[in-house]
Amino acid sequence: MRQAVPFLGGRTSRRRLHAVGSAAASFAILLSSSAAAQSTARDSTADSSRVQRLERVTISSVRGNGAAPISQKTLTHADLAPRYFGQDVPLLLQGADPSLTAYAETGNFWGYSYIRLRGVDQSRINLTIDGIPLNDPEDEVLYFADFPDLASSIASVQVQRGVGTTSNGTAAFGGSINMETVPLASTPGGTEVQAEGGSFGSIRGNVQYATGLLPSHFAAYARVSDLETNGYRYHSGVMGRSAFLSVGWFGDHDLLKFTATGGLMRDTMAYLAVPVSQLATDRRINPLTPGETDQFGERLASLAYTRVLTASSSLTTTAYRLSSTGNYNTLLDSLWNFHLDFAWYGVTSAWHMHHGALQADAGVNANTYARDHYAYIQPDVVHTQYFNTGRKADLSGFTKLAYQVGRATLFGDVQLRHARFHYLPSANADIAPESVEWTFLNPKAGVTIALSDPLSVYASYGKSTREPARSDMFAGFDNLDTSNVAFVGALTRVKPETVRDAELGMHWSSGRLRAEADLYSMDFRNEISPIGELSYQGTPLRENVPASYRRGLEADASVQLTPRLMVEANVGLSHDKIRQYTDFTGDTPVTYDNVDPLLTPRVLSGQRVEVRLPRDLSANVFGRFEGRSFLGNDDNATYVLPASYTVDAEATWRHGHQAVTARINNLTDNHKYGSGYAGDGESDYYVLPPRSLFLTLTLDWPRGGGM
Repeated sequence: MRQAVPFLGGRTSRRRLHAVGSAAASFAILLSSSAAAQSTARDSTADSSRVQRLERVTISSVRGNGAAPISQKTLTHADLAPRYFGQDVPLLLQGADPSLTAYAETGNFWGYSYIRLRGVDQSRINLTIDGIPLNDPEDEVLYFADFPDLASSIASVQVQRGVGTTSNGTAAFGGSINMETVPLASTPGGTEVQAEGGSFGSIRGNVQYATGLLPSHFAAYARVSDLETNGYRYHSGVMGRSAFLSVGWFGDHDLLKFTATGGLMRDTMAYLAVPVSQLATDRRINPLTPGETDQFGERLASLAYTRVLTASSSLTTTAYRLSSTGNYNTLLDSLWNFHLDFAWYGVTSAWHMHHGALQADAGVNANTYARDHYAYIQPDVVHTQYFNTGRKADLSGFTKLAYQVGRATLFGDVQLRHARFHYLPSANADIAPESVEWTFLNPKAGVTIALSDPLSVYASYGKSTREPARSDMFAGFDNLDTSNVAFVGALTRVKPETVRDAELGMHWSSGRLRAEADLYSMDFRNEISPIGELSYQGTPLRENVPASYRRGLEADASVQLTPRLMVEANVGLSHDKIRQYTDFTGDTPVTYDNVDPLLTPRVLSGQRVEVRLPRDLSANVFGRFEGRSFLGNDDNATYVLPASYTVDAEATWRHGHQAVTARINNLTDNHKYGSGYAGDGESDYYVLPPRSLFLTLTLDWPRGGGM
């Protein structure tokens, strides 16, 4: 979990933090009386529905419902299942959203992977799971590799583009991604086993078990997973283990739910890209040595209590803890062994009310975090070179209101957030501790108008401000002492960044056709942008850019052409500029006007065709187009990520409770690249995985039944 800013594929102190709706009014217990079978079934179905709605309260405060004036897409289990074969969440979502890109370092689908929304990297994308914030308070990212096979326990994902609605944790800047885990009440009881094998020596297996909702009012779900791969690039293997457990008790007006998940990841690192001239001779080159390895374990545990207060209101409170320990080896002047250990405690509480034309949400999130940074020079693993600690506390509150007036629904959303970072230097640093504090007010407002049954339009405007990450404040250093503190300067040197986001969109849903489209305009002040220079650890350095903007059009549609044929497609078109950028990497600063921000393609598109064939067969074909983008902020045509089009296909045969799935990735064997950065006179790239095959066998045993 090397601490990293997932921007150019490097790591920022290379620590990987591998780490909906409204409630029902009330509900009754499961019926177990001797009433007539038809009445029992009807009452049981109604009761189950109420229980399911109650369970979803845990994510209602961070998700936008269908009438919210935001640009978003919600992917259900039915949307995710055909795409999933064990890859990390960023790679699972690529192609499914009109402004989302992703890549992996290994040239495979497991290991460190990164995601961008509207060209904005994932350190500025708000990430939550069941309403729990996941962005590491120091790095402000989530290292998905720390939770192998996480998507096996994900029921839905909502991607919000732009500032969206207020969420817990760091403010959304490019967007937010919130995940919902397996809902206990609606998951049928039974056991499922998956076994998978594929290219690059890849194997994956998992076992899942669910009780379903029992007459005793309890429900539980558990999963264990194991995956390994050699990686496509030389010595880029990954080993991952993970477990997931969720247990809930459903009372007449209450829900108590415990969730825990943990992962262990080990890999041989591949975080550096390769010059294009070398890739022309061998696309598998990994410039790092086999001794540069990484191993981290991360755990998340939460306890959520939901209470139906009245016929129109409910309250949910969640206490959570995240922790991680691990280390990685990096060859600098010698082989350095860097350690990162953290513990993060928090509580979030949200009240929901829906009465007549008024819907209201109010919530609070508070957490405290501490992470130790220390390092050894191999082979000495006894005497540390330094030992410093970063502490961060965060307190935020929000209020959301929606009021329906005729066909219009008016929305208001405001968040007040205060954060404090305190740095405790190493005992041998000979410098004083230092602190910095920030207070942000993030307002949003909008309106949605239902013009007709199938058509609605919306408009919104919002502002979001967020603080710099630790690596930004420390100019890429992992430790401060007398040798570099003057060069780094005050922790306030890098200013918070602000975005003002205007969105205008429409939704159409009628019969077989669903369509959405939006126009957006995002204006940034003091955007924390890469400057084209890497730190001593190979991580991208970033500084404030005074003014920049991103404007675009996004569209997403699906149509059920026949009962057996469905087609969906999305497209994102953007025009993005940094009004003025000064490059300080050379001997003399050079200023550029109106240049494209790096790794922000002007055209993105995803397509899917689903065919249901006779004899229990189904097939999907996925296409992804990513337009050309620059690798620097100077519009230099020497450093360009070329356009690429990738086609994947999968076919599944189901028979009873058995299924076999064959998936071919990169069907045309496209020899393009997933990402990169400007190198020494030529572009350095991370390769796209070549054509590869994965076979998955799924067996399930429903509770009380056989295969």
